Amino acid sequence: MPRAITPPPGPPLTLTEVTATLEQHGVDLTDEASIARCATLLAGLQRNRAFLADRVIAALKASYADQLEINRYSAQVFLLHRSPRGFYLRANLWPAAGDAVTTASGPAAFSYGVAHDHNFSFLTIGYFGPGYVSDYYEVDPDTVDGRRGEPLTLKFVERSQLSEGKMMLYRAHRDIHRQLPPESLSVSLNIMDEGDHVPWRNQYIVDLGQKADGRGTIAKRPTLTSSEMLLRCAVHLSDDAHDIAAHFAKVHPVPRVRANAIAALAAATEGEGRAAVLERGLRDADARVRDDCRRWLAE
Repeated sequence: MPRAITPPPGPPLTLTEVTATLEQHGVDLTDEASIARCATLLAGLQRNRAFLADRVIAALKASYADQLEINRYSAQVFLLHRSPRGFYLRANLWPAAGDAVTTASGPAAFSYGVAHDHNFSFLTIGYFGPGYVSDYYEVDPDTVDGRRGEPLTLKFVERSQLSEGKMMLYRAHRDIHRQLPPESLSVSLNIMDEGDHVPWRNQYIVDLGQKADGRGTIAKRPTLTSSEMLLRCAVHLSDDAHDIAAHFAKVHPVPRVRANAIAALAAATEGEGRAAVLERGLRDADARVRDDCRRWLAE
């Protein structure tokens, strides 16, 4: 499960103090010195009981324009700071099961009940409310290839709650959790180590099955960059885009992007040519690409 960290003692800190120190030193959540520094800063920010309300009110008065510009996530996320050094500081809102926003959008909109890992490490602390509940599992990332339907050997650790002041370090690709709604609206704060390399890593949605027997399978790979989405559209509009997709399908260094380029080409090809495109993908050097093309051919 995520690594539990005892919040270091210290005074409340302002958002300006926290972001200034983070900008000075950067964030590397695989480095113990950086983890300790971030833990001290996040704990200090959590002790500041007024900063988030002040920040939200200021954003509302400014018509929320800065959030629309910098927030890459859903309305559940309130961005506090986005750094060119490749890290984020954010607040996450966790509505209760009976809250109007949950009943209107459905629990999956907040990842409730959806077991998943993360393709980046992040440090989190409960800021307000009882906190979401999670069933925590661990997987050895070195044993995971990343194919759809791939069986996983999971270690169930515990069910616990991210209560106010509780701090945890989620480790990329190792920690899997299935979140459940809190009893009432809750807020967590996160420092996310998210450099330019992160979008090229796969995140996994995990099917835990019907039995709590330590087995699961990879159900989905939801990670998708904007260039992959644009490519799927552009191949229908331009021969040049078709040529770019063909180039990506052959030489792009990320297997997922090669697979999506092949899918784009196949979608833009009519008749028997579509199967021929996918059959060429069966010769890719990566088993994940071959597996995707085999599944698409079957479908």
